[in-house]
This record gives sequence, structure tokens and C-alpha cells, in this order.
Amino acid sequence: MTQAAIEQENKLIAKQYKELLRISYQTLTDEDKKLIRSAFEIAVDAHKEQRRKSGEAYIFHPIAVAKIVASEIGLDAVSIASALLHDVVEDTEYTLDDIDRMFGETVARIVDGLTKISHLKKDMNISQQAENFRKMLLTLNDDVRVIIIKIADRYHNMLTMDSMPEHKQVKISSETLYIYAPLAHRIGLYNIKTELEDLSLKYTEPEVYNAIKNKIEDSKEEQQAYIDSFADVIDTSLKKEGLNYTIKGRMKSIFSMRRKMKAQNVSYEEIYDKFAIRIIYKSDTQNEKFLAWKIYSIVTDHFTPNPVRLRDWISSPKSTGYEALHITVMGPEGKWVEVQIRSERMHEIAEKGYAAHFKYKHGNQKEQGIEVWLNKLQEALENANTNAVDFVEEFKLNLYSKEIFVFTPKGELKSLPKGATPLDFAFNIHTEVGMRTRGAKVNGKLVPLNTTLHSGDQLEIITSNQAKPNQNWLDYATTARARSKIKSVLREEKKSIAEDGKEMLRRKLKSQKITLNEDSVNKMVTYFKLKTSLDLFYRVGMGSIDNQMLKDFASNYNNAFISFFKNRIRRNPAPEDVNKEEITSKYDMLVFGKEEEKLDYKLSQCCNPIPGDEVFGFVSVSEGIKVHKKNCPNAISLQSNYAYRIISAKWVDSSQEEFKVDIQLTGIDNLGLVSEITDVISGNMHVNMRNINFSTDGGTFTGRITVVVKNNAILEKLTNNLKQIGGIDKVSRL
Repeated sequence: MTQAAIEQENKLIAKQYKELLRISYQTLTDEDKKLIRSAFEIAVDAHKEQRRKSGEAYIFHPIAVAKIVASEIGLDAVSIASALLHDVVEDTEYTLDDIDRMFGETVARIVDGLTKISHLKKDMNISQQAENFRKMLLTLNDDVRVIIIKIADRYHNMLTMDSMPEHKQVKISSETLYIYAPLAHRIGLYNIKTELEDLSLKYTEPEVYNAIKNKIEDSKEEQQAYIDSFADVIDTSLKKEGLNYTIKGRMKSIFSMRRKMKAQNVSYEEIYDKFAIRIIYKSDTQNEKFLAWKIYSIVTDHFTPNPVRLRDWISSPKSTGYEALHITVMGPEGKWVEVQIRSERMHEIAEKGYAAHFKYKHGNQKEQGIEVWLNKLQEALENANTNAVDFVEEFKLNLYSKEIFVFTPKGELKSLPKGATPLDFAFNIHTEVGMRTRGAKVNGKLVPLNTTLHSGDQLEIITSNQAKPNQNWLDYATTARARSKIKSVLREEKKSIAEDGKEMLRRKLKSQKITLNEDSVNKMVTYFKLKTSLDLFYRVGMGSIDNQMLKDFASNYNNAFISFFKNRIRRNPAPEDVNKEEITSKYDMLVFGKEEEKLDYKLSQCCNPIPGDEVFGFVSVSEGIKVHKKNCPNAISLQSNYAYRIISAKWVDSSQEEFKVDIQLTGIDNLGLVSEITDVISGNMHVNMRNINFSTDGGTFTGRITVVVKNNAILEKLTNNLKQIGGIDKVSRL
């Protein structure tokens, strides 16, 4: 570069810096400006040798990210400084200690969070992307600003992606749609969320994007004329009431148009609500609600409202902190139009989300909206020791989900994601309530725990000290918080069974003249094709590794003639993670439908599913059930064209599976017999009773009981215990 070009570039960098200070949403003190200046100087020095793919100086990127953080998101000076420094530790000679020394602990923590996200161990067994997101979400425990700056970083990368190769553009865009846009939405950054979605569409479906964009451009004047004609009708009435307001029109985003076209299977011209009209009014805090309904009344005096399309987010704000009154009215020319009524404060929160929310929070106001959500989120993250893909999928459930509002028995309003169940509600109230849930009443009526809730439902949770989570609860709960709590209890329960199993194993091996030590455990783990010692103890405790199997192992272990077996064990050393504190699942069986039946199937060749993958069954014409991965290239066409032939499927661990068994009892009837039978069943480990039916005839009785057991060993123990009861003549399995 020539000297003149360098000078020109430096002038531009200085100009960008001044612009950054000028457009800051927060009022900057002299101290703040000093902090930002120092961060800027360090960033300029650190990145002086670096250039971006487009050829421009790298420093323009951190400045651009800081500008987004300062004006569009509206964060404080610490965040602006952190945004300027976000790539310094990752890409240059500067260390985290340097940052800590120069800028203090808070900036260092945020930069560390942003660096952690970028530095990833290359592990082929986990989805790289999912692991990346997991790490990012876990930084929420440190400081939510980490994620917000990361969103700003991603937003700027999306704006400057033209110089990248096409495959990278598609990958980054898909990643953005997958997690960054939902995150931005959840933190209340609606403008950035919209931009991220539109930019992602630009690279994933460029033809569709350009076609819709051109049509919007062509109809801009027409849309403005329509907004003016709408405003003319209500203007006089609003002024008469002495209201101070502005009326703006907002076109729906390209991405949301595309979504509508796909969902309703219509063309661009057939979408009726292409834009919304916003009425933004000035008001003090006391009169906000009153004035919103006053404006509503004026608008509906002139235009007929659609009663089904009224959304009152003022009385019940969204958990993002969003407040507004949304109505759909029949506007001029017989067109439906959405009108959004919000005060300047509400508008600012809708635009800036998190930052504005805290700007308007004064004193000891009760936590609301985003704070409550962030607290819940942190709780869910604390138990985040599931695998990365599951974690992100669960988390996503809670990101984009629409909300419903339900009532507690005392009439308190609670917000839950759409599709939530009574179990989610119980955990939402308190973890302990969730853990002790016995049943639930919706609107005074007893309902199953997997009932889908609707807005306006009133819920009562019935608790019991004896109740505790079981495996089925994972099918009933939908929120990340509930699921993570259930999983952690189930893990603890499994560990307690494993402890009992260890003692059982010690006794059983002793009778076979084998000592339970590291060597024998490692050999058993290899022999039974397991991963960890805890797997072994758990399966012994559950009875899925029975006496006969242990005898077979012992004869191999002790028999000198089968030395080749020992050699094989030596050649196959114990797995590396044999001492890990976890019980792994050995997915080896497919079950289908709600009843989890075992059916004949074939694995499809197009996506080659393996045990543990998320799958579904497709009933083919000639080849029976074919199993496909959920993300199979053919999945969308199969599900849209042949939905009636789709059958749900999942991989299970056969050693941890539960079986339904019918038992028939016959004998002489006597007082208190049924009570004695149920006591024996409930006193047996890991046995659940589903159905019970008794009939008597001439002093004899016949009983039929449906029980759920883990394996044959437990069933055998149960039938032997039942035979001991006085009066029972015969116990048989049907």
C-alpha cells in the first residue's frame, strides 16, 4: 500500500471511531470515553498487520461490531470496549492477563467468554456446531453481554459475507438461522433478528430472496400511499383527543414473507398482511395503558376490527419484555392491516430489547420479562451435562416457541412456551413442586401429565412426598428446565442402583471365587461390551446381567483351557472411559409408535441411520417399514406427501427398557387379599402397576394385573413373592 492510501485508511479509522462515540445509545461519561479510547488503541495496535478477506484493514470489523453494540443494541461502555477487543486474545499477541491488567476483570471475563466460543477442541464424535453453541450458551452463566456481542459479531459477518466462497456462505447462514436469529429474538433484538433472517435467506435461497425483495421495492410507493390514506382517516380523531403520536408503516421482512408463502402455499401477491402500521404515542408511565386502549377505541371506531386477531401484550408482556397492543382491522380498499399500538418506551424496548429494558428499570422493581427468562435459563444451564446436540435441541425448544399464559390456583399469571404440559408448569413454579408431582388438575378436572396446555387454563398441581420422576416424564416435559431437572434426578437414581449393583456383584463373584477389583471389572466391561464400570454395576443392579451370564463370565475367567479368550481381552484393552462417572445408553433396539412396539424394519440406504440417531419409520408399499434419519434429504418430501404413512420411531437401550406383562392369579378369596397383593407389588424394586382387575365366584377369585418391569429377573422375583401370600394357589404369566 502507498503512503497516501495508508493515510487515507487511518483517517477513515479515526472517523469510524468518532462515529462510534457519537451514535452511542447510552450517555457516555468521561471515564467511559477513556475506557473506549484505550480499547480502541489496543485493538488498532493488535490488528495492525491483519486484513480481511475483502482486503480492508481488519480493525474495521471490531469497530463495526462495537457500533452495532453501541447504537443498534444500546449496551454500555464496558460492552463497547469488549466488542472492540473481542478478537484480540484469539488472533494476536495479547493475552487475557494483559486485558485483565489494562481493563479490569469484567472486560477480561467478557473477552474470555467470546474467545472460548472460538477455541474449540476438534472432536469428531460430536457435532462441532452443537458443541460451539453449547459453549456459547454456557457463557451466559458468566455474563449475558457475551452472547449479545457474539450476535453483533455474527450480524456484521453476515453483512460482509460477499467475498466468501459460496459453500461457506451457506454454512454460516444455516448456522445463523439455526441459533443466532432465535437467540436475538429471545433477547428482544427484533430488528437484528429480522436482519439475520433476511441475510441468511439471501445466501441460502438467493433466487427467492431477490424475487421477493424486488416485489417489495416495486410496491414501496403504493404501500406508502396506503399508509397515508389510513393515517388520514384517524388523524383528526387522534388530534382531537390531544394525543402526541407518530404513524409509521413497516413492511414485513423478506424472511417472514417467505415463511408465510410456504406455510399458506400462496404466492407473494396472495399474502394479505404484507405490512403493519405502528402508532407510537408519547406518554408518562401511569397513563400508558389507558392511552393505548384509547387509541384502540379510536382506530376501531373508524375501521372494523377482526376480533380473533387482538393481542394484548400490555397487560401480559412477552417474556422478552415486549409490550404492545396488536389489532387487525379492515382498512381502506377492503384490505386487512395489522395496527401495532405502543408508547415510546415500549417502542424503545421492542427495538433495543435487553439494553432498553434495563434503562427503564428503576429502584427495586420486581423482576420481569427477560430477567426471569435469563434466570430460568441459567438454571437449565447449570445442569447441562447432556450431550451437545441434545442440549442445543432442547434449548432451541425454548427459544423460538410462542407463549401461552396460564393461571395458578390463586389466579397468578404464568408464561409458558406453546406446547407446554402440566409437568412444565410444575417445574416452572418450583423445582421441588416438579419433583413431587403426583397429578394435575386443569380447570378443576384431573388430566394426564402429558396434556397440552392452552392460554387461559387454570392449573393445580397435586404433590406427594412419595412421588418422584421416572423415565416417562422425559416424554411429558417440553421445557429445557423441566427436562434437565428430570434427567439429573434419573442420573442420581441410576447411580444409587449402580451402588447396590456393585455390592451384589461383589457377593456373586465371591461365590465364583473371583475378587472384585480393577482387573476383573475391566474384563467384565469388555466381556459384556459396555463402556464404563458404572454401566456394569447398574445393569447388575437392574438384573439385566443375571446369575447365568456371570457364571459364563466366571468359567471363561477361571478356565485355563480358554486362555485364548484372556489373550483376546488383553488385545482388547478396557475402554478408556471405563472409570467415567456416567451410565451410558447402549442403543441397540428400535421401537415404533406411541406403544413403543417392536416391528420388522429395514434401515434406508439414502441416509444410513445408526443406533442413537433421531429417526422415523416410513411404511413403504413393498418393503415394510423403512427407517430414515429425521434430517434425511428425503425426509421433508416423505413427510409432506405421505404424512399418513409416517410412524414415530426411536432407538432404545434394551437393557434399560421396560416391558408390560400381564399376570394371572387364582386362589381362595379372603379379607384383605387385594391389599396384600398390591403391597407386595409396590414393595418390589422397579415395578410399576398399570392395571388391576379382580373377580370372585363361590369363594374363589381370579385376578389379572398388568405390571411394568425392566427384565425377567425382576418378574421372576415378583411372581415368587406373590406365591408366598396365603390363599394364592397359582401365579402365571399370560
